[in-house]
Amino acid sequence: MIVKGGIFDLDGVIVDTAKYHYLAWRRLAHELGFDFSTEQNERLKGVSRIKSLEILLEVGGVKLSDKDMQEAAQRKNAWYVDFINTLTPDEILPGAREFLLEMKSEGVKIALGSASKNAGLILHRLQLEELFDAVIDGNKVSKAKPDPEIFLTAADGLNMDPRECVVFEDARAGVEAAKNGGMFCVGVGDPDILIQADIIIPGFKGLSWQKMQRSISG
Repeated sequence: MIVKGGIFDLDGVIVDTAKYHYLAWRRLAHELGFDFSTEQNERLKGVSRIKSLEILLEVGGVKLSDKDMQEAAQRKNAWYVDFINTLTPDEILPGAREFLLEMKSEGVKIALGSASKNAGLILHRLQLEELFDAVIDGNKVSKAKPDPEIFLTAADGLNMDPRECVVFEDARAGVEAAKNGGMFCVGVGDPDILIQADIIIPGFKGLSWQKMQRSISG
C-alpha cells in the first residue's frame, strides 16, 4: 500500500486534551449530583458531545429535557474552552509535530478527523494549522464514530480514495470507524483497547514516517 494521505484524530493522538474534557464532564456530573470516574470517562472517547452527555446522564441515572440537555452541553463546552484557551505548543504529544512535518516533506497530504467542535481552536493554539490540508471536525459531520462519515469526509477533503489513506486513532470507536470506511488504521495507545487496528504504536516519539510506511507496506 502506497499511502497518499494521513488522517489524524486529535485528542490522544496529537495532543492530550482528554484530561480537560474529563474535568469539564466531571464538573457537570457534580453539578447534577453524582460523581464521574476516569473509568466511566473511557466510554466518552471518540464520540460526539451530545452522545457523551447521554452516556454521562445514563451513568448518573439522571433524565433531562432536550432544552436542559442543550444547556448542560453548552456549560460543559464553555468550561472546556476555558481550559484549552491555555494550551501552548509545548503540549503537543512527543514526536507528533516531527512526524507530521516528515509526512509533509514526503508529499503526503494530511487531514484532521476529529469529533471535537473545538478542533480549529486547538490547532490554532498549538500552531499546527499550516500542516493540515483539510480539517474535518464535529461542525462538519453529523454521524458519530464508529460511523465512518468523518474519515470518509476527510479523505474526500484530500481528494483521495479512502483506500489511499491511513488513519491514526487512539479510541476504540475511532478505530472501528476507520475500518468501517475500508481504511488502514494505526492505533495510537493501548493494544488491549485498539485490537481492531492494523498496527498499534505507543506514540510518535522516535518514530519516523519512513519506518511507518515500511510497516504499512509490509
